[in-house]
Amino acid sequence: MELFREPKINWIRLMPAGVFLSLVLIAATLLSLALKGGPKWGIDFRGGTLVYVKFREQPPLEQIRRALLGRVPGEVTVQEMTGTREVIIGTEMRSEQELDLARRMITETLAERFAPEKGKLDLNNAGRETLAERLREPLQRAGISLSEGQLQELADRIVEFRDRERSGLLATLDELAAVPGVTPAVLGVLKQEATLAPFTIRQVEIVGPKVGADLREKALMATLYALAGMLVYIAFRFEFVAGVGAVVASFHDALITIGVFSWLDREISLTVIAAILTLIGYSINDTIVVFDRVRENLKLRFKQALPEVVNLSINQTLTRTVMTSGTTLVAALALYLLGGPVLNNMALALLVGVIVGTYSSVFIASAIVVGWHNLSERRKRRVGSREAAPVSKQQEAARKASRVAKQV
Repeated sequence: MELFREPKINWIRLMPAGVFLSLVLIAATLLSLALKGGPKWGIDFRGGTLVYVKFREQPPLEQIRRALLGRVPGEVTVQEMTGTREVIIGTEMRSEQELDLARRMITETLAERFAPEKGKLDLNNAGRETLAERLREPLQRAGISLSEGQLQELADRIVEFRDRERSGLLATLDELAAVPGVTPAVLGVLKQEATLAPFTIRQVEIVGPKVGADLREKALMATLYALAGMLVYIAFRFEFVAGVGAVVASFHDALITIGVFSWLDREISLTVIAAILTLIGYSINDTIVVFDRVRENLKLRFKQALPEVVNLSINQTLTRTVMTSGTTLVAALALYLLGGPVLNNMALALLVGVIVGTYSSVFIASAIVVGWHNLSERRKRRVGSREAAPVSKQQEAARKASRVAKQV
């Protein structure tokens, strides 16, 4: 399938404008990063607390934000996971002690705001030990005699039923009648002592400042190692200048993508770093396709100048570039529009990366190869002109004198 039949676009003439546009975007990126003190790192990198909360019904995001405002110090983020009725509550980086305090404050605030009955045990968020401790005396008062081992076993079965059969959320206490050992008398005690919050804390993650700094360093090193490996591979397969062009283009793509996140004040998380590494590989692949066609055309059209061959190769691969980039762009756009807030930043990185990566294969990588070739040709012409220039008798005598002096 050919979208373009023998296109004759003069890419060489457009390359200076493309390079100028890239320089403007890079300057804007560096300016934005300088004014904002660097990228806006996510909790994965700067450290913080992530609390995963699942609600029985649609999470009331605004109520959660208002409840946490002022209770938890620093910046607090609330993101909904589409289709799961879960939210992720995050806090910014502080010391290890403050991170644990923030976790407790989030849990207590949610309990105070959404727990239906105060003073009772929240069975949707209680652990085995807490449940056994709360039931010990009420069961004795109700005349239900259980040994310590039997009490612990009963608490284990209740918690296991809640987590495995009801995904951590009980709708009513009557559901516990299906648990072995929960007799009508035990169920009556549970109804007196326990209540059910409309949410459950599914998971708590604490990333300390040291871990965040280590993750930042590893993310940077992973990117540099990827670029270095690609430079070696392309230099071995083609030429060193081709490797330099491809690596500079990939670095250009990553930098502009980070710039877009800085302009939009978006956080850079681990998933965004993964997307940036993906787009680096995508950009390199597109560049290799163009360079491979250049190498084939140089064998067939060895009498033509390199810029003409590069221009022809770009036109010959134009249909392939548009089709692959277009389909990838549609998939990334679907993730961006329908993937929800959790995938939104990653999809944005892929969107920007596909566009910039396709653009850089022509206007950065190929432009560097053509520019290097033109520079080499000018040097050869200058050297040739000096060697072919007529030499006067005085200049010839001076050269002979210089040679004699060196021999002495």
